[in-house]
Formats: sequence, C-alpha cells, structure tokens
Amino acid sequence: MPPSRSLPTSLRRWAGPLATAAAGAVLVAAAATATPSASTVPPNPTAVDVPVATVPAATGDWVGTWATAVARPQNGQALAGFTDTTLRQRLHVSVGGSQVRLRLTNVYGTQPLVVLAATLALPGAAPGDVDPATLRPVTFSGDASVTIPAGAELISDPVGLPIADDSDVLVSLYVPGPTGPATYHSAAHSTGWVATGDQTTAPSVSSFPQTTTSFWFLDGLDVRGVASGAVVFLGDSITDGSGSTRDANRRWPDYLADRMLAQPRPLQFGILNAGIGGNRLLLHANSPGQGDNALARFDRDVLTQAGAGTVVVFEGINDIQQPNSQYDPERLIAAYEQIIQRARDQGMRVVGATIGPFQGWGTWTPEREAVRAAVNEWIRESGAFDAVIDFDAVLRDPDEPLRMRAEYDSGDHLHPGDAGYQAMADAVDLAELSPRRR
Repeated sequence: MPPSRSLPTSLRRWAGPLATAAAGAVLVAAAATATPSASTVPPNPTAVDVPVATVPAATGDWVGTWATAVARPQNGQALAGFTDTTLRQRLHVSVGGSQVRLRLTNVYGTQPLVVLAATLALPGAAPGDVDPATLRPVTFSGDASVTIPAGAELISDPVGLPIADDSDVLVSLYVPGPTGPATYHSAAHSTGWVATGDQTTAPSVSSFPQTTTSFWFLDGLDVRGVASGAVVFLGDSITDGSGSTRDANRRWPDYLADRMLAQPRPLQFGILNAGIGGNRLLLHANSPGQGDNALARFDRDVLTQAGAGTVVVFEGINDIQQPNSQYDPERLIAAYEQIIQRARDQGMRVVGATIGPFQGWGTWTPEREAVRAAVNEWIRESGAFDAVIDFDAVLRDPDEPLRMRAEYDSGDHLHPGDAGYQAMADAVDLAELSPRRR
C-alpha cells in the first residue's frame, strides 16, 4: 500500500541543536511471532467496524491534556525501529472534553514515517482492551494515513470522542515500516502493547503478544474549550516518575492533577509532563533515552504546547550528580535565567522548584552538595521566578537535612516513592500555577 501524501498544513517542523543521547527501550516478548512484510499482511480477523463520529462544533481553544517529551534513538528497539507493527499505548489525561486531537512526532526520525492507520478509544474490560463502541479513526487533513517527514511533528484532525477528567485513552498506531530509528520516550512508567500487522481496530489485547514500557511516536493529546490553559512540567526523572508504581499514575504531576480537578471548572487546567529521566539543564545526558538538555528542548517541549500559560522548572540535579558534573552554580543559574526569559517572551508564567536532597545516592559528595545548596538559595531568594515550590523543604529529613525522609524515599536516596510524590503535589499552591495569572 503506498504511503499517503505529506500534509504541510498540519505539520510542525522543528529546527534545533542535535542531541547526542537517547534510546534503548525493551520490548518484552510474550510469544515469538514471524513478522510478515507490509505487503503480505493478512486481513485482521478481530477487526471491527470503526464508527465515524460526528465531530462537534468547534468551541473555545485547544488545550493540552497529556504530553510526553521524546529522545533521540541511539540503541536497542528505538534504533532498530519497527516493521509491520501496531503500537497500542495508554494515555492518562488530566482534563477531559468531547473533542480531541492527537499529536504525533518523527522529530528524531532519519526518514519519513508512514502511519497507515490510527485509532483512539476508551478502555475495555482488561488492560489493553478497547471498548469497540468508542473506537474512532484518526485522520489528518481528511486522510486515514499520513507521512510525517523526518524532523517533523503533526497534529490530527479533531476527533469526536468524549473523554472524562482523570481517565485513560488508548491510541493505536499501525506503522508498515521499516520506520528506521523511532522517536520515543524511554521510561513511560506505563505498559503499552505491540502486535504484528494492522490491529488498530482489534478490541482485545489478546491480539497484542508483546508489551513495551516506552511511548512511541507520541507528542501529546489536546482537548478543546474546557480548561483555562495548560501547565508544563519541565523536569528530569523525578518529574518523569522514577520510583513510582508502574501503571498507577503516581507521578507527582498525576497527584497534582487530582488536586487540580477538585477545583471549580474555571480554575482547572491541563497538566503536561515534560520530564525525562536523566535529563540535564546544560549538557545532553550520559545514557540513551535521557534526552537533549533542557535549553535545547525548551521550544519543542514547552513553548509549542497547546494552551500553555505556565511552566514549572524542576531541573538541575543531574548537572550536579552525573559525570561531567557542574561545579559552578553560576552556570546553572544562567541556564535558569535563559529559560525564564524565553518563557516570558511568550507571555508565560515561570515557577521554579528547588532541588531535593540526595545524600546516600552513589555520586553524592560534599562538593556537589555545596552546588545544590547555592542553586537552591538563588531559586528561593533571587525573585527571578514568578513563584517558587520548595521541594527541598518538603522532602528533606528534619534530623538529617541533606537526606530524604525515609518515608518519602523510593530506596535509592534520590527518587521519591509514591508517598514522596504525593507530598510534593500536596505542597504546591495551585493558584500560583494558574495559566490565567500574569
């Protein structure tokens, strides 16, 4: 089947510094299957008719409800890419709505990415199942298939699919491939499912014999006219959710979303997680999947998010504790100042978060601790941010303030566990995040 035409009216093309780091997620085989070529794919025996929903009249502005930040494929499955594969992935949204649009990415691809079919649906009875009554085709300028140029991202047509606040949406993408290197988010902290052939309309997860713990080719999901705007959380593994329970939505932005949704509707906003494990402010990370430095990815991951009015900046620990450590706090402060200026140039509020304690982690030293202390003092006292969240004060042990409280520690002395993430979310003044404030 030939690929569809490219669609310049739907594209977002990015120009930015090249990354040196990313990629290497594992596909866990539940059954070994041969992979036929795309031209010999048999009809899907479990396919169902996909209803074409009537898209409601457009009202209000688009607001991001879910997002992820991607990295350069460098090894493993990400570097190998996919052939004749359907990827089914679970997105846990913040605010809901009756009209959605899907954002796909090939920003680190080395060749055009062909997506021959895509669907959205609400969950079915078992994890990975979809409710057939809710299956909706995703189109791009009216076409069911699309080609995304290398280095580009793309936004779908509006899809009429009612989704509730704090709920899951399943997106299924069929890529005939070979895709070449696959743009991805390494640590999803969420299970996805992988199948041979076009299984985008298959209702049962039994059609998907493999699982994945990464997000593939996804940028975000937007809803329309139901929230005041969106807040982007720019961070590293602590924002990404390392140490939290998989598939339980217990990252600190998830807990924050629960609090936010208890507010009156006019005060609600989309929550967009742009955390990447191992990410740094100044240097590309040391390991695959850890992404471009925050300054390099800022435009793509923050400034272009739909409806974004506030960014929370919680980065810096990996500049301090990873090899090629930054021992000059002034360089980290200069990076924060750049982020603040670039965000304010776009009319955004900027909230800074202090760096948490990490004594007991393998790379802790007194010299690195001194850098953390100096940076935190500047975040608290400089007045450079519109507001400050003092995560250091929340997480530290009152008796040993260079260490994390035991009940908040995931066990590695750097990443909180579920209780620590809950405490972090509880400490945030929601009014200071409001994208309506200027």
